[in-house]
Amino acid sequence: MRGPCFCCLLILTAGTLRADEQAPERRTIEPGLRHLRSGIEREWSEFPETAQDQRLDVTFTSTRNATEQTLFVRQQDVKQDWNVLLNGKKLGELVRDENDMVVTFAVPADTLVDGDNSLLIESPPASKATSDDIRVGQIAVTNRPVREALREATLDVEVIDAASKQPLPCRITVLDADGAMQSLGAESNDHLAVRPGMAFTSTGSAAFGVPAGQYTIFAGRGFEYSLARADITVVAGETTKKTLAIQREVPTEGYVACDPHVHTLTHSGHGDATIDERMITFAGEGIELPIATDHNTHVDFEETAPRMGVRHYFTPVIGNEVTTARGHFNIFPIAAGARVVDHKQTDWGLLFDDIQQTPGVKVAILNHARDLHSGVRPFGPQHFHALAGENLDGWPLRFNALEVINSGATQSDPLRLFHDWMGLLNRGLNVTPVGSSDSHDVGRHFVGQGRTYIRCHDLDPGKLNIDEAVTSFVRGHVMVSYGLLTELTVNDKFHSGDLATDLGGDEVRIDVQVLGPHWTRASQIQLFANGHVLREATIPDAPDATRPLGVKWRGSWSIPKPGHDVHLVAIATGPGIDGLYWRTAKPYQAVSPDWEARTIGCSGAVWLDIDNDGLRTSARDYAERLVAAAGNDCVKLVASLSNYDEAVAAQAAHLVQVSGTSLQSEPLREALKTGTPAARSGFQTYAEAWRENEIARATP
Repeated sequence: MRGPCFCCLLILTAGTLRADEQAPERRTIEPGLRHLRSGIEREWSEFPETAQDQRLDVTFTSTRNATEQTLFVRQQDVKQDWNVLLNGKKLGELVRDENDMVVTFAVPADTLVDGDNSLLIESPPASKATSDDIRVGQIAVTNRPVREALREATLDVEVIDAASKQPLPCRITVLDADGAMQSLGAESNDHLAVRPGMAFTSTGSAAFGVPAGQYTIFAGRGFEYSLARADITVVAGETTKKTLAIQREVPTEGYVACDPHVHTLTHSGHGDATIDERMITFAGEGIELPIATDHNTHVDFEETAPRMGVRHYFTPVIGNEVTTARGHFNIFPIAAGARVVDHKQTDWGLLFDDIQQTPGVKVAILNHARDLHSGVRPFGPQHFHALAGENLDGWPLRFNALEVINSGATQSDPLRLFHDWMGLLNRGLNVTPVGSSDSHDVGRHFVGQGRTYIRCHDLDPGKLNIDEAVTSFVRGHVMVSYGLLTELTVNDKFHSGDLATDLGGDEVRIDVQVLGPHWTRASQIQLFANGHVLREATIPDAPDATRPLGVKWRGSWSIPKPGHDVHLVAIATGPGIDGLYWRTAKPYQAVSPDWEARTIGCSGAVWLDIDNDGLRTSARDYAERLVAAAGNDCVKLVASLSNYDEAVAAQAAHLVQVSGTSLQSEPLREALKTGTPAARSGFQTYAEAWRENEIARATP
């Protein structure tokens, strides 16, 4: 749906623009898209090595405008500030949104002059510290004010449930004939949340103005629903009505859709979603358990949801993103009137004391652990050994959940945080995996794209039992969704968060089901044991008529019963979505100009209780026993590892390293030559990760 990357020639003069108010046509002053770059380095490899320019500077002839006129600009991949100036007067800024969209600017009276006029689009100096590759162009002006230019015609859309025929809250996306999101002639109100090219509606109905022309409209309601499409031509002065039907496609009975990381402009002071708009987006995306996590404040959506008429669609929970200089933590549920945690605290021990003393709190999520905020990257190699699940500075890891998907802050390596989470499980920490949106916006990074499904009673979304849901969450009875959903079952009985006991026999049966709506795809499924791939399969792209609606893949494996307790995790991945109705975002803090968008569905962990002691015995637990029993005898230690997997060996390597024995010592190296492949691999991968830590900690 993207336009051309650039036009070959910059049109400096595109004819004379008339101020005649009777002329309805737009007058083009830049027909093509141009590639601009702020900064020096290429941001993404999909762009050419060399940009066409650092700014767009167009000269055109016109006459003075006695009344307001409208400037139309198409933009793509805008991440930083870009000013739009006409004859030296700032009209505004491009919208900070990576989506392909047409935006408008009011041209006040007397801004245009008789003769030559200059349009300039450039990034201010303060934004050039990091690069931003954008495309901008297809610029036109009309002599009508913005309100009239965006209301030449009216689209009246109703979205209904295909089965009940009743209206459904939803999100409507409007694309112009070139595939760009079209700015709409409507404002947010008591049932609409409007941004360029999209409108959330809490009632299932939305009427909005558009310039006359051809459009493609989409209607959807988040991950669980189908996507409806219609191609429409609208005529100036007329109203075109259209009814679209969508249906539930993804079976999620017994699970509640939770977004545990959402913000509002009203209370966080940044982003663009007011608290009223946020209520509409919850209903429109089918979020049943939203957690209020504005920064360092407690917000109760119970004060707003009933007024907006959407309270019956979800059960809100009071939370807080405790935003410190050493990490961000979402905590919930919080009792009404409870004091706010001291966010200036930097000692994690004292911070977690404060969090746990906050009335009601049972959950503490470490957010976006690989992102840099306030100069600290909590899970970066300077502070964290990912394979051992160990903080190198002694910060206590007392959170009980980890954000593995943040759809507003995706990673260059989409599975990096999943491996971090499995490393924590190997360390012996009971940590729940979390998917969330971190949405601050209505449209840019919308609510619920990343989400967590919690196993609990879900018959009435407006009357959920919060205590039940939170208890289930803490126990790990969850699945993480970012365009896919993965269910893992062991021996036809045990699911995410369960301890699988009384396994019997010599084999364990693993059943996996990958779910998703028709507009997402799954391409690979992997089964991990203690963080290492145990089984994997390619998922055919062709539809299978034998599968029920919403099921992408079903499969089973019989695996030999391990020799010790392990945790199993199933992760499905698929290609990212380029469609502007649900576009997957580029990495937030990229480590490379190369990237590949992916959708992901991850089960929670199922623990196999092989030794039948009723406990989840971790790789660290086993390693501690073996290292203690071996004492300083390297040969004995390596020999004892022969019955254990690579994760146990890596944990043993960590214990040896921190005890003061070098992993490069000759006795240890000689002993490892006789070790199993798992033992050698565990020590080697640990040493490689440790070297990364040393380099990071030695770098100023």
